[in-house]
Amino acid sequence: MRVGGGGSGGGGGGRETALLLVLIATACGFVVVLLNLPDGRSLPGVPGAGSDGERTEGAYVSVKERRMEQVVRLQDVAGQELEGQTDEIAEADERISRSPPGTKQKLWMMQDQLIMAKAYLQFASPHGSAHLVRELKLRVKEIERVISHVSSSSHVPTSALQKIRAMEMTLSKAQRTYPHCSLMTAKLRAMTHQSEELVRAHRSELAFLEQVAVRTLPKGHHCLAMRLTSEYFLLDPKERDFPQRYMMPMGGFYHYAIFSDNVLASAVVVNSTISASKDPKRIMFHIVTDALNFPAMMMWFLTNPPNPATIRIKSLDHLKWLPADFNSRFRQKGIRDPRYTSALNHLRFYLPEVFPSLNKLLLLDHDVVVQRDLSGLWEMDLMGKVNGVVNTCTSGDGYHRLENLVDFSDPSILNKFDAKACICAFGMNIFDLKEWRRQGVTATYNKWFQAGKRKRLWKAGSLPLGQLVFYNQTVPLDHRWHVLGLGHDRSIGREEIERAAVIHYSGKLKPWLEISIPKYRDYWNNFLNYDNPYLQLCNIHR
Repeated sequence: MRVGGGGSGGGGGGRETALLLVLIATACGFVVVLLNLPDGRSLPGVPGAGSDGERTEGAYVSVKERRMEQVVRLQDVAGQELEGQTDEIAEADERISRSPPGTKQKLWMMQDQLIMAKAYLQFASPHGSAHLVRELKLRVKEIERVISHVSSSSHVPTSALQKIRAMEMTLSKAQRTYPHCSLMTAKLRAMTHQSEELVRAHRSELAFLEQVAVRTLPKGHHCLAMRLTSEYFLLDPKERDFPQRYMMPMGGFYHYAIFSDNVLASAVVVNSTISASKDPKRIMFHIVTDALNFPAMMMWFLTNPPNPATIRIKSLDHLKWLPADFNSRFRQKGIRDPRYTSALNHLRFYLPEVFPSLNKLLLLDHDVVVQRDLSGLWEMDLMGKVNGVVNTCTSGDGYHRLENLVDFSDPSILNKFDAKACICAFGMNIFDLKEWRRQGVTATYNKWFQAGKRKRLWKAGSLPLGQLVFYNQTVPLDHRWHVLGLGHDRSIGREEIERAAVIHYSGKLKPWLEISIPKYRDYWNNFLNYDNPYLQLCNIHR
């Protein structure tokens, strides 16, 4: 067993190799101790044990069982003794990592040799060779001395290389002295497999609990929805609608659409958009929600009107032209995440039908915060395309490519799309609805949706399907218009966030959940008035 190879891969590979070697060396020690015990000899702490298993206190205990008890005791002792070496190894690793690049490989090799030698010494049988033990101790001291001197030097001297070769020869002797390592290899692999299975089980449990946290409405939000709904139905029917106060034709407004079943999330989008706007009286919000949340959404904005902007709220039930199965058609076997099965997410593919009188529309997801005036998007020339959007990939970035969302092994995909095409973001999109109607984009969506029902062609959710629907129909926007990832990426810098026009909590860690990323939370919290009576009654705080 050569230990020199551990240094060839640099620090990381050497550490893993060394740990595996320690396990194997430990196992060797156990085997040697057991093999040196005669069958008829009593084990410490097990009185009267014979080779064929004698009766002790009314129970028959075999020699094999007694030896396994001894293994357990040896494991406990080994664990305690090796634990004391952990700090020493860590200190040596840190010292080596600061060494000049040219010396690191040899230093890692020597460190691996040290770990092996100390493992052999730790579990050396008392019936073994005293000469070998003395030789191992000598080599350990030599290598430790070499490491302490070489780590501060820019090269490895010839004398150090001689010490490495000497240690390698001594370790080869130790391996020959303890030839039964192979007997424990299968057991160690089984233990490793069992540990990996346990890790996988814990990861699966963590993913399940995370899904529960994502899908479960916080208690305060549930209370808010219930209170708003009950009070809405206490209103006189004449008071259940917004006053008609349009001061200009529909074409004079900047139209913003929000599809959401979350009252507070919608409130933040509305509040932040108005706060950032240079001319908020020209803003008209169009919120579409489901039938269950429609009363709560209405009551919130009736009691908290977005002055001086205008607002309209619709329920999916008001859209009579939608297919009868629209609310349930997006459910997929094995897919539990509501982001992937939400009818409101797929409603974006019917924008011209939802808003038949509009020619241009800005669609905002309910997990965004608007920080800059967006009126410039209405002046943008989309050059005959349908969708103004920010691309999610940068040069050399292969992760955000179409091939990661769509199955290019299918000929119907391979022949029509470029696997390396950049993924377009959803969450802040300016749409030319007039061009949409002219090019029949909704029909394209229906075609691909039906194809996806026949066989799985892309990952779950509306994002992959949207890439196909709007393929070659997008105009890229500057990345400062829209910064994504605040719901999963902890590395986004403050400067990048604060210069963005829109920040997007894309991902599972939404800002209204306790599992959200703390350093991003205040960007969202700043646009809620936590002194609001409804929030106070439902104990909703920052």
